[in-house]
Amino acid sequence: MIKKLLLLLAMLASMAAAWAQVDVNKADAAALDGIRGLGPAKSKAILEERKKGDFKDWPDLEQRVKGIGPKNAIKLSEAGLQVNGKSKDGAPAKSSK
Repeated sequence: MIKKLLLLLAMLASMAAAWAQVDVNKADAAALDGIRGLGPAKSKAILEERKKGDFKDWPDLEQRVKGIGPKNAIKLSEAGLQVNGKSKDGAPAKSSK
């Protein structure tokens, strides 16, 4: 019984981590890689572009990072990516736990 409870708690903790919000201006490569739709190459591109200065808003991110357009930005926002603590307009916001 205790093993089942521990397993349930571990599953819930991992699910909560998957729902976490990740701010593009604060995240490291590992946090960006954790966003569904972002892989190592796109995370690296984001980090390289961020060296030039923080992203002001979603349109700024879309303009500066190749491969992130309006449709992709909505999907990334739904997966938990934020710019300056904000989700993309038109994307349902994920609740942070």
